[in-house]
Amino acid sequence: MEQWVEKLFTEDVLIEAAARYGANASNAKKLGDFENYVYEVERAGTPFILRLTHSSHRTKKEVEGELKWINFLHAHDIHVSLVHTSENGELVEVLPVADSFFYVCLFDKAPGTSVKMNSPQFGPELFEKWGAITAKMHLATEQYQDSETERLQWDEDDLIELENFIDANEDEAIIIGNRQLVANIQQLPQTKETFGLIHSDIHMGNFFYYEGDIHVFDFDDAMYFYFISDIAIPLYYSTWWKYREETLEKRSAFGTEFLTHFLKGYVSVRPMTLEWLERLPLFLKLRDYTLYGVFHKKIDLSNGHEQENKLVAGIRERLIKDEPIVNLNYQEIWKQLNI
Repeated sequence: MEQWVEKLFTEDVLIEAAARYGANASNAKKLGDFENYVYEVERAGTPFILRLTHSSHRTKKEVEGELKWINFLHAHDIHVSLVHTSENGELVEVLPVADSFFYVCLFDKAPGTSVKMNSPQFGPELFEKWGAITAKMHLATEQYQDSETERLQWDEDDLIELENFIDANEDEAIIIGNRQLVANIQQLPQTKETFGLIHSDIHMGNFFYYEGDIHVFDFDDAMYFYFISDIAIPLYYSTWWKYREETLEKRSAFGTEFLTHFLKGYVSVRPMTLEWLERLPLFLKLRDYTLYGVFHKKIDLSNGHEQENKLVAGIRERLIKDEPIVNLNYQEIWKQLNI
């Protein structure tokens, strides 16, 4: 979280936020503070997830749009965390702080636990279920027509303009490469089957596994974008977290295994085409650029931890070398799907 926002967030703000939903924050457990403040709180002895979003990050209508979509997915029997209304009957409560606001909402706590990359569960069965729930979300969303849902189009995100966050001289090549990639993606066709509201961040940190089912949460990055991006993101992060210090060959071997099983789950629910699968590298590369921008936006790297600086340096090196996170034979993967 930006330092100036941290100064606005106090214990009194947290207590008031919880109270708006009839919850108790006296023993609140902090779960995250990167983009939003996220806490586990209790209401009538039951744990819930309380989230506070600063107005510099999202507008109230953007938050409402996210929450309405989540409840739409929940109503279609997809395992996402139901959003509750406040004591005043509001999905989003507004807390004024100084000359800004915190937007507050309350979610069910997802059942289960996260899956660690060194866990025996991190394998083909999980990958297929991961693909299947992603496809279920996309299939349901094809019918989602709430005209009041305000979420950014992908190219309206501030991170599209990398020059706002990185050194224009030192990283000129990265800025130029990002602009060209964005221009190329903007030329892709948009149809109901290829483009819509997506989660945009379905990595392992954003779902729990419970009794053989995946339960997805953290829709804060939801945006209007190509559905294929929701396939690129799990592949990207699973590879990056587990094998980022390995060779391209080793990363690609894992990527082939992961994507093959993920897609088996996906196409068991919703069709896709080889044409769109072969566009996946565009979206993997875009995640490299976006993540590079996120680190510069959110972290003072001049005073950052050694590990953070190492992560950023690794992304930068691959961008400069034009080396992908994985280099896959998409036609061979497609053949394995037996479509």
